[in-house]
Amino acid sequence: MNSRNLLVAYSVLGLALAGTASPAMAGDALTLKLDYVADVAGVVRGGTTHKARVLDNLKLSADLDLESAMGWSGATLHVSALNNSGATPNDDAGTLQGVNNIEVSQQRARLFEAFVEQSFAGGRGSALVGLYDVNSEFYANESAGLLIAPAFGIGSELAATGPNGPSIFPSTALSARLRWTTESGGYVQGAVINARAGVPGDPGGPDFSFDDGMLAIGEAGWSGAGKVAVGGWAYSKRQDDWRDVTTAGDPVQRRAYGAYVLAERRIKGGEDEPGRVTAFARAGISDGVTSPFRGGWQAGVLIEQPVASRPASQASFGINQAYLSHRERANARDAGMNPGHTETALEATYADSFGPVTLQPDLQYVIRPSGNRDARDAIVATLRVKIGF
Repeated sequence: MNSRNLLVAYSVLGLALAGTASPAMAGDALTLKLDYVADVAGVVRGGTTHKARVLDNLKLSADLDLESAMGWSGATLHVSALNNSGATPNDDAGTLQGVNNIEVSQQRARLFEAFVEQSFAGGRGSALVGLYDVNSEFYANESAGLLIAPAFGIGSELAATGPNGPSIFPSTALSARLRWTTESGGYVQGAVINARAGVPGDPGGPDFSFDDGMLAIGEAGWSGAGKVAVGGWAYSKRQDDWRDVTTAGDPVQRRAYGAYVLAERRIKGGEDEPGRVTAFARAGISDGVTSPFRGGWQAGVLIEQPVASRPASQASFGINQAYLSHRERANARDAGMNPGHTETALEATYADSFGPVTLQPDLQYVIRPSGNRDARDAIVATLRVKIGF
């Protein structure tokens, strides 16, 4: 079965899960959505190759209100599937953090999320079980969502962990999440997730053995006219050291853990005022021995409706910096590189919608790709086209 047919099969599977409702009830309770993103990206200075690379991401999602469909009070079902194809522009840029948030190492169709969420206590609490994108609720700043660099999605010191990466794009893992909110906007949430990410469509599919243990993550904060939060994460089983090995040649096993803080706040303009500006900032640290990063930070601004006559226009500017672990720098020296302590990138982007189509030119300037002092700074230009229904 080719990837397009496999994607259709997953979409049908999602709808079949919702099919316990009668057709009339499901028509009112079921919401379907299609989002397609295509990027033309290329390194125009520095890097290793100056070529235009094309990559894309197709996402189909279905949300079913189980209370309307079958009388299950307070419950919803969410299913989504992805198909990713195209090139890998970061190979040309040579960065550690990446330059494009839809780039994948394996181009294929996947079931992305499939979970049931149950609310309780008048909507203050909710519980979720299933395949779940941790970054949809943890370590996330909504005002950073327009930026394309992956570091603005989730901190690199967490994104680079786990035997197959944590439960984030493009492959999630079996998860259980609890969340409680207060009337004043305070919240606390926690999740336990299979340490090995994998979904139908990935080689080997989802993991049910839990042989690699669990990832536990928690976050507490306040959201309202802004957001402030602090979080922490840890793996239940020791992970491979990034450099040290035993006498038998196997990686030494180490504890993997980290913490982060984040904040965002509107600093200019009212709710619907053109030119309103929201600023965000966050920082994270990790154990520094089980991944190439010991920490990092990101900051930036989102400007909504910068062109007063264009209600859908948006602009965003951001900076991210990753701190390389001592082990990553030692590995780089072994490979003949001249490593520094950081990899830094600046990004500027603008987006505007024309009916269902959004055009977004983007420019990134990467200082010392991979932290290599001898590497030329890289400039990456991208044109993103988004279509949503």
